Amino acid sequence: MKTLPIERSAIMQTGRELAPGVFLALTIAAAATFLSEHYGAPTMLFALLIGMAFQFMSVEGPCVQGIAFSSRTMLRIGVALLGVRVTFTDITALGLGTVLIVISLIALTIGTGFLAARLFGRGWRFALLTGGSVAICGASAALALAAVIPTNDKLERNTLFTVVGVTTLSTIAMISYPILFLGLGLNDFQSGFLIGATIHDVAQVVGAGYSISDEAGEVATIVKLLRVSLLPVVLLIAILCLRSTPGTGARPTIPAFVVAFAILVVINSLGLIPDTVESAITDLSRWILVTAIAALGMKTTLKAMAEVGGGHVGIIVIETLVLLFAATAIVIWGGWVGGS
Repeated sequence: MKTLPIERSAIMQTGRELAPGVFLALTIAAAATFLSEHYGAPTMLFALLIGMAFQFMSVEGPCVQGIAFSSRTMLRIGVALLGVRVTFTDITALGLGTVLIVISLIALTIGTGFLAARLFGRGWRFALLTGGSVAICGASAALALAAVIPTNDKLERNTLFTVVGVTTLSTIAMISYPILFLGLGLNDFQSGFLIGATIHDVAQVVGAGYSISDEAGEVATIVKLLRVSLLPVVLLIAILCLRSTPGTGARPTIPAFVVAFAILVVINSLGLIPDTVESAITDLSRWILVTAIAALGMKTTLKAMAEVGGGHVGIIVIETLVLLFAATAIVIWGGWVGGS
């Protein structure tokens, strides 16, 4: 009869230990959101930079445990909740041809990451991290992959660099890609497809697509969600590869957040999630991910970020350009106009 009070006491004690760090990360997330809404820069970039200014809070003091919890557990929860953005109906509406092309582009981008990493003398962890984030959904994919890649002393630094890199390149692409595609004389469907297939982050995809037309915006958003829906597949492939790689220390289990993501996709596809609930969960996911990024920022120093070197930059730029050129070539030289 005494077990329940003891368990409740332990939960309350854990909550008290985590609260200061979680509250600090959430406060930074709120500040980043405010700055993003007023100045137009990506929220995650603001959260990362502000978080790095509070790096000392993750070294010692009452916030240490909460920051660690926010950067790991909350991160996984936020990624899992992304599943409510995707439905099978949206994906099948694009046609089989579009789906196969997007899958091929994802494979090409990740493969390019591994080749570029060898060229610049970087490790497989960084190749998988950047290739997956460029190919799938930018910062969210980087965070998800970081949660399954075996940890080493450079993983957090590389994760934050990847977030900064894909966010910066997405912002540049949001401005330049619509101009490029219109200059090439592409129609709204083709432009929307290319924007959805090549820009890294969801927010920038929406901004770029609707800057052309409503049709381009709708197509771009659906294509982007198709890429997001493939995140569990990429994570599972990564897990299988890690199992077959000696010395990685990877566990053979599938992370619960990957399973939760897939379950939410199925539930949402069946129409069991009301629109208001879906909107609320989507907003919750965004807040959790921004909070996690703030916590990751607090665990990384400016010195560590400055030590990444030109090779890191070269790899992520190469992946981005290969994705852009391959997708554009399929549309222009391949004569592809969409559909099944």
